[in-house]
Amino acid sequence: MNTSNEFRPFIRKALMTDHASITDFQMRMALETETLYLDRTTVEKGVLAALADASKARYFVAQAGKQVIASMMITYEWSDWRNGVVWWIQSVYIEPAFRGKKVFSLMYTYLKHEVEHNDGVLGLRLYVDQKNLHARKVYASLGMNGDHYATYEWMK
Repeated sequence: MNTSNEFRPFIRKALMTDHASITDFQMRMALETETLYLDRTTVEKGVLAALADASKARYFVAQAGKQVIASMMITYEWSDWRNGVVWWIQSVYIEPAFRGKKVFSLMYTYLKHEVEHNDGVLGLRLYVDQKNLHARKVYASLGMNGDHYATYEWMK
């Protein structure tokens, strides 16, 4: 039975019309997580480029009523070891008022279903700051593990 008090956001592939929400989420995430002020024009161009060309990345959103309340982006890694693609979950942002309501879990379940029904996609990965204990607990509760790799990077 669905009561009016039950919170059930709808998860879907992002549309071009979601670009303003996604851009705003990316700006806010950078500020929250890294105290980084991004150039809005650059971010918007990047979001629009991915929405126009799924070979760059794909976005998924959670929607409650008519409001987009969360977004996540996936990018692709080719695995020659496994002859397939791994989807990397990135750029996850959930509106503060909706945090703690299992929105990420719903989005993750949606992606997992997509992977299970796509022979060319092998699995899901993400990276997380070692100090983000809350996120690490959420990922572990969903059956993910952080046992295999540490991520290193060099950025121009």
